[in-house]
Amino acid sequence: MISAQPASLSSESVAAPLRAEPSGTRRESIPGGLSARSLSQTVPYGSARNGTFPSLTRLRSGLTASGLFFAALVLSACSGGSGQDTEQQPNLNPETDDTSYSGPAPATEEVQQYKRFIWDNLAAENRCGSCHIEDGQSPQFVRGDDINLAFDEGRSLVNLTQPAESRLVTKVGGGHNCWLASASACAEIITNYIQEWAQESGSLVNSISLTAPVEREVGASKSFPASGGNFSSTVYPLLRTYCAGCHSEDAGTAQQPYFASADVNAAYEAARSKINLENPADSRFSVRLGKEFHNCWSDCASDEAEMTAAIQAFADAIPLTEVDSSWVISKALLLTDGIVASSGGRIENNAVALYEFKTGTGTTAFDTSGVNPAADLTLSGDVEWLGSWGIQLKGGKAQAATASSSKLFDRLTASGEYSIETWVAPANVSQEGPARIVTYSGGNDIRNFTLGQAMYNYVFQNRSDSTDANGMPALITADMDERVQATLQHVVATYDPIEGRKLYVNGEFTGDMDPAEVDGLNTWDDTFALALGSEVSNDNAWEGSIRLLAIHSRALSAEDIANNFDAGVGEKYLLLFKVDEHTGVQDSYIMFTTQLFDNYGYLFSEPKFISLDENASISSIPIEGMRIGINGREAEVGQAWAELSATVDTANYVPGEGQLLSRLGTIITLDKGPEFDEFFLTFERIGNSSFARVEPTPAPPATPADLIPQPRIGLRRFEQIHAALSRATGIAQSHPDVAETWEKVKRQLPVESDIQGFLAAQQMGITQLAVKYCSTLVDSAARDSYFPGFDFSAPADTAFDSAAEKAQIIDPLVKNLLAHEMTWQHDGVTSQLSTAPDLTSIEGELSSLIDRMTACGGSCAADRTPTTVKAACAAAMGSAMILIH
Repeated sequence: MISAQPASLSSESVAAPLRAEPSGTRRESIPGGLSARSLSQTVPYGSARNGTFPSLTRLRSGLTASGLFFAALVLSACSGGSGQDTEQQPNLNPETDDTSYSGPAPATEEVQQYKRFIWDNLAAENRCGSCHIEDGQSPQFVRGDDINLAFDEGRSLVNLTQPAESRLVTKVGGGHNCWLASASACAEIITNYIQEWAQESGSLVNSISLTAPVEREVGASKSFPASGGNFSSTVYPLLRTYCAGCHSEDAGTAQQPYFASADVNAAYEAARSKINLENPADSRFSVRLGKEFHNCWSDCASDEAEMTAAIQAFADAIPLTEVDSSWVISKALLLTDGIVASSGGRIENNAVALYEFKTGTGTTAFDTSGVNPAADLTLSGDVEWLGSWGIQLKGGKAQAATASSSKLFDRLTASGEYSIETWVAPANVSQEGPARIVTYSGGNDIRNFTLGQAMYNYVFQNRSDSTDANGMPALITADMDERVQATLQHVVATYDPIEGRKLYVNGEFTGDMDPAEVDGLNTWDDTFALALGSEVSNDNAWEGSIRLLAIHSRALSAEDIANNFDAGVGEKYLLLFKVDEHTGVQDSYIMFTTQLFDNYGYLFSEPKFISLDENASISSIPIEGMRIGINGREAEVGQAWAELSATVDTANYVPGEGQLLSRLGTIITLDKGPEFDEFFLTFERIGNSSFARVEPTPAPPATPADLIPQPRIGLRRFEQIHAALSRATGIAQSHPDVAETWEKVKRQLPVESDIQGFLAAQQMGITQLAVKYCSTLVDSAARDSYFPGFDFSAPADTAFDSAAEKAQIIDPLVKNLLAHEMTWQHDGVTSQLSTAPDLTSIEGELSSLIDRMTACGGSCAADRTPTTVKAACAAAMGSAMILIH
């Protein structure tokens, strides 16, 4: 419930419930006394090789009999234990020693909870136990002689109602004795400990107090020009001269953002968020030089002044944007004027690794689960932090050390079940491999688990007693469902020893059944590493953004997954735009749920009318044509509520809750950045105020260009060629031999229908695929029904002697391919295309080919007869009739 309190400026955030169990758990032994490594030494034939994902159908089929036979032959030669491809990362977070306590027992249940959630986690010497102990620095909240005395000193440092506001959190978050490189990461971990205690004691308050924001008038503002204006002659020369050694793609140690790029347009886009147009001296570029003494090229004070002057010159050339005086507008807000709406309520009480990506800078993404050892991720390659909490992967990866990754082995094999929970936004739907989103593996063909993407499909590989070392056969979402979309999605993979693997997308079970038998995790390997964005060997890269990753030591229930989907991801704000001067209702606002969606835009959603005065009298209030303004102008795109027509009335308005106006959401383009962008609302009508909007007359359409004449015939695309060959030969596209050739040549086949783009190399690819289809047909038992009556055992010099014997080969080809492609039926009448080649000519060409193939007479090889049939088939299947339509 949302409560309204206009008089107070404090707020209570929705807090997240329990996270992982405290550290100290030791590894469980593998049943039977065997180590995981001893059970994982083979890589069965048929698994993905060299990073290539054969095909979806082959993945589902698992191992073939021949594959098992081959695996038996190479059993002693294959090594699957240590994962030679695993890139070793330094272990920066060794597991801390258990802190023992031998003093008096806790006097109350509350003291016991304090010991479990605070003392046990912070009493180690590398945390708070080196100072805040008996005879040490006050407050002695982790003293080891008496937990009751420690509780007396530490209870006031903890706020169970608002864990993030606890003195323990704010002190460490301010830089006091953080054991990690990021004070915010330490603060997040301690917050999680306190939230665990708060949930255990029932102290969490899942409500948000709405308070009146700072009242701002909408003012004139400057906005960054689209093309960069005079940036190239003012700020850019300084950046390129003095910052390109790091902040450029061509630097030896390239560091994002690339605001000193050799490409001035790319540099401008990266630099915008570091420039304050209203107050150039407050620009991040100036602050870094003058206050943080970062990379000064001479004297820092003079360098700061030079940079500020350059920014001032850039800003002076940008005109002010004045608000139209005729508009009906609300009061203005910055994003930071909003009330923080925590995405609390998540189920995380069994999370053994948690990445919320809140740090926003550096090369480490911290594991804030609180479960030791922390499996912090090292960022490498092209990885960019998102201001909305997350990382953008563009070919780079994030990888944990093998030593800290081993806690996944310990915890998950002990429980026998687990979940991989992610919020991801794939960059596209053309990635294959599968491209590794999250993997706990040792190389391209050996793993404990992987969640990946293969075009429109999510792929879940889990190594168990009933799969091979590569987790094959994989669980793959159905092709027709197209579950993967290039947008933000909540994806959860679960495994348990009863129901096996399951996949959930956006809170819903996909319905795909696990193709492998349900079995244990006894074959897992503890020497693998956790990685995001690519295989540990840097192969099979995945591109997209990851906003959250949680690995749970249990299979989340459908209800838990739906709950976490509803909780959302990222930092959210409630923005209250004041409109009481138009409505006549005291303390009335239009409230949006808003968040920084990525580095380029804001997400506005679910507008609601609400009054902070619970006794306000609500009459009929019309609201029409609402638009979002930013920095003195209406946003050019994203006006989802421009056609809104709603009425606030007593029948739909709930005091303290308000009335929802729309369930729509939209993206508004980021301009100056979240600290500087000023938002407001405009209305065509609200309450007693209205604005007669006159839509501009659209410009008359230009005279159509006289285009170059286009061919009336086109090419079949690669997937159409594949399907046509399968239909014509009767061989399934998923046949292993065909699928292997398809993977090799598909990128060589046409991707567009334009015949003017045809290349000779494309014909070679079609020919190779046609030869494989025909060879597979002739070498299979299906040939007898496809070519009825033909004697494949007859010598080549007699098998094709007569026209009738040749017809036994040519006629089926014409019937199954050429005649079908060249004719159509209507009302039972078959007609031939007027532009089709003459069938008599085609039959003559195939007959001549057979004659040339058998010209060797009695000296022909023993297999020349089936080879001749393959050649005739390939000539027909690889002809223009399969390519052109």
